[in-house]
Amino acid sequence: MVAAAFSVLFLAYGLQFSYGVFVTPMAEELGWTRADTALPYSVYVFGYSVLSAVTGRATDRFGPRAVIACGAGLLGIGWGLRALVTTRWQLLLSLGVVASFGMSVAWVPCNATVARWFTRRRGFAVALASSGTSFGNFLVPSLAAAAVAAYGWRATLGGMAAIAALLILVAARFMARDPESVGLWPDGDPAPLQSSPVVTGMTVREALWTEPFLLLIGIYLLTWLVVFVPFVHAAAYAEDLGFGKVAAASVLSAIGIGGVAGRLMSGVLSDRLGQFPALIGIFALQTLSFLLFTYAHSLLWLWLAAAVFGFSYGGGVTVVAPICSVLFGRAHVASVVGALFAIAASPAALGPWLAGWLHDTTGEYDTAFLLSAGVNALALVLSVVLAVRQATRITQGV
Repeated sequence: MVAAAFSVLFLAYGLQFSYGVFVTPMAEELGWTRADTALPYSVYVFGYSVLSAVTGRATDRFGPRAVIACGAGLLGIGWGLRALVTTRWQLLLSLGVVASFGMSVAWVPCNATVARWFTRRRGFAVALASSGTSFGNFLVPSLAAAAVAAYGWRATLGGMAAIAALLILVAARFMARDPESVGLWPDGDPAPLQSSPVVTGMTVREALWTEPFLLLIGIYLLTWLVVFVPFVHAAAYAEDLGFGKVAAASVLSAIGIGGVAGRLMSGVLSDRLGQFPALIGIFALQTLSFLLFTYAHSLLWLWLAAAVFGFSYGGGVTVVAPICSVLFGRAHVASVVGALFAIAASPAALGPWLAGWLHDTTGEYDTAFLLSAGVNALALVLSVVLAVRQATRITQGV
């Protein structure tokens, strides 16, 4: 189950994080500006974030196998059609609409399904599965760049879309909704004698207006508002500081390396220390990472800032499904995580644009990074509040 989820996330996010590789050759061939190629990507991010509420609910109802299989087809069609575009509206339709539907079946169904299959080592299991995202970020763009140089952007993009869709379909065949649905028990334990497996938990409607859910919305809305800023602007920031393109690109690689470590370590720490102490540590580090970006003026410090950001970002997304399982139960966890993702992640489309506007207005990135540090500091405060309130509920036996 973990291997299947890892594979889906590696393939889906490998495509997504390769987007920048195709921007320059596409813009040069079609005579478009960078803004022309960036707008559909913003629509794509907004679309798959909102649609995660739908795919999360569908995963609870129909199981991950059917949902991810449908998404694989849409993801392949959407990214494949992008290889054929000649006009702006075609790019908006293929990427912003079709591919966003396909991408919405990746993160929420995979992480929520793995969270259902584990109890004792849930954090580490989800961490292993979700590390597929960071491995995709680290490996696939470089392979895509080499293929573009050899075969051109259209052939490369079409081939990648077809291969990813086919392999996601294969991985989906190994995914089941929860262990109880196939006569098993979480963590591979034997079922208790004279007991039938029962999965319990809140529905989205029951969880929606509870204090823990509202606090999670506040925490992740704040941090995800600026989460794409380093992915989009860190390389340009490095070039502004006088570093070459290769050195600037290495900053993005540092984010990927940090992301792998963050996802794996956050799973281990959340199992040993608890999800809520891990959450507090994650947002303390993410606040620090944006401060490091603000004051970094050497390549070494940029690498450090990028690695710390990748570590904290990877950890932050990894603990979402385990925390929701703890707070709201396993029965409808995909729906709950999907609703959280739809509400909190959709504003992420605004962050890179706002950072670019601040750069154009002020001539530097310092303001954007300081504001990013500020909103993550607020997320840190809310994380402490959530941890304290949960500890109080446990003490009172609520």
